[in-house]
Amino acid sequence: MIRRLQVVWPDARPFRERGGRGLRLLATSDEFERALEEPKNREALGSIDLIVGCGDLSPDHLCFLADAFSVPLVYVCGNHDRGDPWPSPVALPVPSAGLDWRSLDGVPLLALPWPGAAVGATRRDEEAAWRQALPLAAAALVRRTGPCLVFSHVPPRGVSDTPSDPYHRGFAAYRFLLDRLAPPLWIHGHTALAAGTDWRVRLGPCTVANVTGAVLVELISPAEAGSVASGAMADS
Repeated sequence: MIRRLQVVWPDARPFRERGGRGLRLLATSDEFERALEEPKNREALGSIDLIVGCGDLSPDHLCFLADAFSVPLVYVCGNHDRGDPWPSPVALPVPSAGLDWRSLDGVPLLALPWPGAAVGATRRDEEAAWRQALPLAAAALVRRTGPCLVFSHVPPRGVSDTPSDPYHRGFAAYRFLLDRLAPPLWIHGHTALAAGTDWRVRLGPCTVANVTGAVLVELISPAEAGSVASGAMADS
């Protein structure tokens, strides 16, 4: 099932040139959503502005989604995205990393791939996560880019992660970023839906969503929200 998530974006500027229309993302990770193979299911989703890959999906699946919807693709690599046909699939754009404040009609995107060495064993490396996160926190705060949409493979510590499984536990450095930047939306993979955690969590102004499989995300302007409270979510 393709889950749905609606988030009120607090900054109205990205929607002005769109006539107030919302931004629609198809976010996916870890497990390819077979329902997307059917044209009728893709048509039922309506228009999509961007595909966002949160790791551990094959290049074939990412290419298929970008081609099927004829939209741009951004993605981060997960812990399994190495070796043949990774790390350099010729059919894909360069993986996302860091802060890009021009990526989606003025919505800054902050990308956090699996931290650490690109070769060898996929060791969980908390220190590498801190080296990744601290410069990004400083850049976002200094540049005053406005609210960011964060997408990562691993979730923040204690939010939609798996505390009982050390390898699938969230990174403390990401929780630091979450608490300091307070992004309206943070999407991630890595946590199996079968782990029993809620796939979306609200922490103050932040929505954190596990997009394992596929989630249709709609960012709507404060004006479009109408009766939806600022930052509220709707899912199915």
